[in-house]
Amino acid sequence: MRGIYRSLCCIGLLLFFVSFTSADDMTMTGTISDSTCRANHGPMMHYHPDAKNAHDCTVACVKGGARYVFAGSDGKVYDITNQSFADLEAHAGETVQLTGNVSGMNVTVSKIAASH
Repeated sequence: MRGIYRSLCCIGLLLFFVSFTSADDMTMTGTISDSTCRANHGPMMHYHPDAKNAHDCTVACVKGGARYVFAGSDGKVYDITNQSFADLEAHAGETVQLTGNVSGMNVTVSKIAASH
Protein backbone atom coordinates (compact mmCIF):
# COMPACT_ATOMS: atom_id res chain seq x y z
CA MET A 1 0.00 0.00 0.00
CA ARG A 2 2.82 2.37 0.90
CA GLY A 3 4.48 1.71 -2.50
CA ILE A 4 1.30 2.61 -4.37
CA TYR A 5 0.96 5.82 -2.38
CA ARG A 6 4.57 6.79 -3.15
CA SER A 7 4.07 6.05 -6.85
CA LEU A 8 0.95 8.20 -6.99
CA CYS A 9 2.71 11.04 -5.17
CA CYS A 10 5.66 10.87 -7.56
CA ILE A 11 3.38 10.88 -10.61
CA GLY A 12 1.43 13.81 -9.16
CA LEU A 13 4.60 15.81 -8.53
CA LEU A 14 5.91 15.03 -12.00
CA LEU A 15 2.68 16.23 -13.64
CA PHE A 16 2.70 19.32 -11.44
CA PHE A 17 6.21 20.34 -12.54
CA VAL A 18 5.62 19.47 -16.20
CA SER A 19 2.57 21.73 -16.27
CA PHE A 20 4.70 24.68 -15.14
CA THR A 21 7.56 24.10 -17.56
CA SER A 22 5.31 24.48 -20.60
CA ALA A 23 3.18 27.29 -19.18
CA ASP A 24 5.28 29.98 -20.89
CA ASP A 25 5.27 28.36 -24.35
CA MET A 26 3.24 30.37 -26.79
CA THR A 27 2.73 30.86 -30.51
CA MET A 28 2.95 34.41 -31.87
CA THR A 29 2.71 36.03 -35.28
CA GLY A 30 5.42 38.46 -36.32
CA THR A 31 8.65 38.91 -38.25
CA ILE A 32 12.13 37.45 -37.83
CA SER A 33 14.31 40.56 -37.83
CA ASP A 34 17.62 41.75 -36.38
CA SER A 35 18.65 43.77 -33.35
CA THR A 36 19.82 46.71 -35.47
CA CYS A 37 16.67 47.20 -37.56
CA ARG A 38 14.18 45.70 -35.09
CA ALA A 39 10.78 46.26 -36.77
CA ASN A 40 11.88 48.74 -39.48
CA HIS A 41 14.47 47.96 -42.17
CA GLY A 42 14.06 51.23 -44.09
CA PRO A 43 16.83 53.27 -42.43
CA MET A 44 19.42 50.46 -42.73
CA MET A 45 18.74 49.41 -46.33
CA HIS A 46 21.13 52.04 -47.72
CA TYR A 47 24.01 50.52 -45.67
CA HIS A 48 23.53 47.21 -47.50
CA PRO A 49 23.63 48.06 -51.24
CA ASP A 50 22.96 44.43 -52.21
CA ALA A 51 19.90 44.15 -49.93
CA LYS A 52 16.73 44.08 -52.01
CA ASN A 53 14.26 43.23 -49.22
CA ALA A 54 13.85 42.62 -45.46
CA HIS A 55 15.35 39.12 -45.74
CA ASP A 56 18.56 40.41 -47.33
CA CYS A 57 18.81 43.27 -44.82
CA THR A 58 18.30 40.96 -41.81
CA VAL A 59 20.90 38.47 -43.02
CA ALA A 60 23.40 41.26 -43.75
CA CYS A 61 22.88 42.86 -40.33
CA VAL A 62 23.32 39.51 -38.55
CA LYS A 63 26.49 38.80 -40.52
CA GLY A 64 27.67 42.26 -39.45
CA GLY A 65 27.22 41.43 -35.75
CA ALA A 66 23.54 42.03 -35.01
CA ARG A 67 21.41 39.33 -33.38
CA TYR A 68 18.15 37.82 -34.57
CA VAL A 69 15.04 39.20 -32.86
CA PHE A 70 11.33 38.54 -33.20
CA ALA A 71 9.18 41.60 -33.96
CA GLY A 72 5.69 40.57 -32.87
CA SER A 73 2.56 41.82 -34.59
CA ASP A 74 1.65 43.34 -31.21
CA GLY A 75 4.59 45.77 -31.54
CA LYS A 76 6.81 44.02 -28.98
CA VAL A 77 10.34 43.00 -29.99
CA TYR A 78 11.69 39.86 -28.33
CA ASP A 79 15.37 38.91 -28.13
CA ILE A 80 15.89 35.36 -29.43
CA THR A 81 18.03 33.42 -26.97
CA ASN A 82 18.90 30.46 -29.22
CA GLN A 83 20.60 32.29 -32.11
CA SER A 84 21.72 29.02 -33.70
CA PHE A 85 18.15 27.80 -34.29
CA ALA A 86 18.23 26.35 -37.81
CA ASP A 87 15.24 28.17 -39.36
CA LEU A 88 16.15 31.72 -38.33
CA GLU A 89 18.15 32.59 -41.45
CA ALA A 90 15.72 30.78 -43.76
CA HIS A 91 12.78 32.85 -42.43
CA ALA A 92 14.68 36.11 -41.88
CA GLY A 93 12.55 39.10 -42.85
CA GLU A 94 9.40 36.97 -43.21
CA THR A 95 6.15 37.05 -41.31
CA VAL A 96 5.94 33.77 -39.40
CA GLN A 97 4.17 31.85 -36.67
CA LEU A 98 6.85 31.46 -33.98
CA THR A 99 6.43 29.04 -31.08
CA GLY A 100 8.71 29.28 -28.10
CA ASN A 101 9.24 29.73 -24.42
CA VAL A 102 8.77 33.38 -23.48
CA SER A 103 10.46 34.88 -20.43
CA GLY A 104 10.04 38.64 -20.18
CA MET A 105 11.25 40.04 -23.50
CA ASN A 106 13.27 36.92 -24.40
CA VAL A 107 12.05 33.96 -26.43
CA THR A 108 13.66 30.56 -26.89
CA VAL A 109 12.39 29.36 -30.27
CA SER A 110 11.12 25.80 -30.62
CA LYS A 111 9.31 26.10 -33.97
CA ILE A 112 8.98 28.53 -36.87
CA ALA A 113 6.28 28.13 -39.53
CA ALA A 114 5.30 30.34 -42.45
CA SER A 115 2.34 32.57 -41.62
CA HIS A 116 -0.82 32.30 -43.66
